[in-house]
Formats: sequence, structure tokens, C-alpha cells
Amino acid sequence: QVHLVESGGGSVQAGGSLRLSCAASGHSIKSHCMSWFRQAPGKEREWVAYISSAYTAPYYARSVQGRFTISKDDANNSVALEMSSLQPEDTAMYYCAADPSEGCSRQSSYYSFWGQGTQVTVSA
Repeated sequence: QVHLVESGGGSVQAGGSLRLSCAASGHSIKSHCMSWFRQAPGKEREWVAYISSAYTAPYYARSVQGRFTISKDDANNSVALEMSSLQPEDTAMYYCAADPSEGCSRQSSYYSFWGQGTQVTVSA
């Protein structure tokens, strides 16, 4: 069982930056696939980025490519999402997700463990 807790959300103006963190406990996430998803009010949950290990290339949704960076810290059993050049359309609740399966997926149903989310609000 993996317990995930997100932090770092907040309110920023367009063009600003935020760093989200996801702290894991209960089990090492070193071999887990870790993803970030987001969900805006009235919209479906959307995959943002994933990373399978600290030594493999991450993947990003086209909407955040070049602006967001996902990273894994095995020593601290955590994953982060650095977000820059934020736009109002990035406003959403951001969720961290984990799965011990080999490989990763963009589908939310793939993931076994979820955090409670952290709110990101970007004003124009």
C-alpha cells in the first residue's frame, strides 16, 4: 500500500511558476510508475505527465510539453512537478498517482494509488 500526499499548490498569475510535490509513504516508489493528473471543474481527469524511474525519460501531455517537468527523488521517496509559464487553462486540481506495474499509462484507471490532490489556480 502506498500513501500519497500532494503539496505545493496555490494561486499564481499567468506566466508564473509553481512546484508541486508528492510524498509517498508505506512503500518505496522507486520501481513504481508515477504520474500527475489534473481535473478542472466540469471536465474529465486529464493525464499530465509520468515517469517510470529516476533514470528513464519522462513523458508529457502535449498541452504541458516544454513547460512542465516531472522528476523522481528515490532518496526522499517523492515525485515533483515543476510548472512554469502557467496559463489560466492550467487551473485544476492536481493529483499524484502511483502503480507498481512495469511500465506506465496515460489512463487513470491504470493506477492503484492516488493522493487527495492540490489545487492550482492561475489568473489572467
